[in-house]
This record gives sequence, structure tokens and C-alpha cells, in this order.
Amino acid sequence: MKEKILFICGSLNQTTQMHQIACHLMGDYDCSFTPYYADGLEDLAARSGLVNFTVLGGRHQQDTITYLQQNDLPVDNRGEGNDYDLVVTCSDLIVQNNIRGKRMVLVQEGITEPEGRLYQLYKSFPFLPRYIANTATNGLSDAYDIFCVASQGYSHHFIRKGVRPEKIAVTGIPNFDDLQANLQNDFPERDFVLVATTPYRETFRGDDRQAFLRRCEEIAAGRPTIFKLHPTENARRATDEIETIFPKARVLTSGNVNHMIANASVVITQQSTCTFVAVALRKETYTYLDKNSLRDLMPIQNGGASARQIASITRHVLHTPMPVLEHVRRGYRARPRWEQAEL
Repeated sequence: MKEKILFICGSLNQTTQMHQIACHLMGDYDCSFTPYYADGLEDLAARSGLVNFTVLGGRHQQDTITYLQQNDLPVDNRGEGNDYDLVVTCSDLIVQNNIRGKRMVLVQEGITEPEGRLYQLYKSFPFLPRYIANTATNGLSDAYDIFCVASQGYSHHFIRKGVRPEKIAVTGIPNFDDLQANLQNDFPERDFVLVATTPYRETFRGDDRQAFLRRCEEIAAGRPTIFKLHPTENARRATDEIETIFPKARVLTSGNVNHMIANASVVITQQSTCTFVAVALRKETYTYLDKNSLRDLMPIQNGGASARQIASITRHVLHTPMPVLEHVRRGYRARPRWEQAEL
């Protein structure tokens, strides 16, 4: 019988990354997919609709379910239908009970949150749930066997936070490893100002949206402007706010933001992974993020080979003898077999 691999999806970006990796494994392994899930109180909150602004529910989960159905991918909700030999997950902010102790590959999704007050709170009190600091605590569970990251800059970034060097593989990440390819697209508009928003308020962070919109107005200086709202943002509220200052602007709640960036002349973001695209394509970029840091952290550009590289590492982890994995899990710097993968 084929070994079984479970892919835990999340946002649509995370889900498409999981699918790309699985495409290099499906012929040899029994691969299944699940939307992101939780246990205990977090699961109760998700079932009650209280966390619909996260990947545990709402539009994120519905987009994932729709994508899996449209691509006719095998779904095993919550991974309850099989005993899996290995798990590939998009996030370790929650490590689900039924995957603990299994071989696990963690894949970085994109940009990580700044190390704000909630991150410092978690570092001071590590018994708190990692998700209180959002993606700022990615990789800190130490529950995985290997963490596939976007770049050498991100490798240093995660090691500084406490991730063990022997658990990191610099592979690049799907969706952000061939940014030049976005220049070929069918988005109809050209030469506009693009504003990509961030759901600060929906994730209980401060956002002076009026001040941000006024700054956008200064930068746009009367030029055609398109707003691309984040999928989890309160679209009605955000649209009403935008229309008070930009009555003629287009407000989009869906579509490929990378293609929009490729066609824009100016890009304005708050805090978003898509800022990498704007910087890589040398767009006139305004952002809350530090652009020098973005250049250091930029995902490696390998022509779209990241999914294949992650799949290769997944194979090595799956077939690495457990004694070797146990050495790495305990903190010994044993040389794992996946380091010998041809990347």
C-alpha cells in the first residue's frame, strides 16, 4: 500500500501552495487534503462562527473548500479518515492533536507579522497559544521535522527567533518563487494606483483607516485608483470608507492581486505578502513595511521550482528512519537525510 500524506490547507494562498507540492507526490503516495482545523476551545469557537476572520472559518475556509472541489482533490476533513504517515501543513500556530508525533513538514506561507506586543507577550509566557501573535510566531512550535522557508534571509530571521537551524530548509515558496511570471496576465487595467489593504481591525489590531486613506489620496494625486480588499476584511465597511474619499475608485474583493500589481504603476500596501511582488517588479511602492528588510527577506526566485523542492524534502523525511528523526527532534545536530536531497 502507498504511504499516506495529509496536506493541511488554510487560506487560498496556502491551499494552492499545498496543491502545487502535492502534484509532485500524488503518483507515488496517497495524498489527501483538509481545510485548517483545531481542537478543544478553538474548535468550539470555529464551529460557533466566532473566528470566521481566520483560516478556521468564514471566507478563508469556504474558498479552500471550493478550490478543493473544483480541482477534484481528495478531501479527508480534519484528517480523521486515515492514519497518515506524514503531514504537510501550512501553519504550526495550532498543532492538531491527531498529527502530533507524526512526521511533519511545515511550509512558510509568506510574510510574517512584525514582532509586536503580542509576540513579546508570547515570548515571556510561552504557555500562551502561539496564534495570539498571528504569524509572528510561525515555526516556534518545534513540532515539525523540517521547516521549508522562503529565503536565506528568512532562515536567519527564524533562527534568531529560536527555530533550530537543523530543522530549516531554504526552498523558496510556491506562489512567490517566479514573480516575473505575473507580468503575463489578463487583468484588463493598466497604469493605475493599486491599494492593497490589510484586515487589522478584523484581527484585533489598531488601524487608523481614515489616515491611511488620506495618505493614499496624497500619493494617488488624482490618478485612477483600484482598491483590492483582503479576503477577510469587512468589505461593506471598507467600501463605505473608501467611497467617502475615492468616490470613483474601483473596489475589488476578489481577483489575483499579483496580476493587479504587475499592471499598476504605483502600489500602496499596509502589511501584506503581496508587497514582495511590488518590490520584485520594481514598482513605485509605499508600505508600512521596511523595504530594506523586504529585500533581505525576498523569497528566492527559482523559476517556480519551490514546490518540487519541497516535495523532494517531503520524500526524504517520509523515508528517513525514525531514530534519525528522533535525534533531530531531541536537539542533537545529527545530519538528516533530507540535507542530501537534490534541491
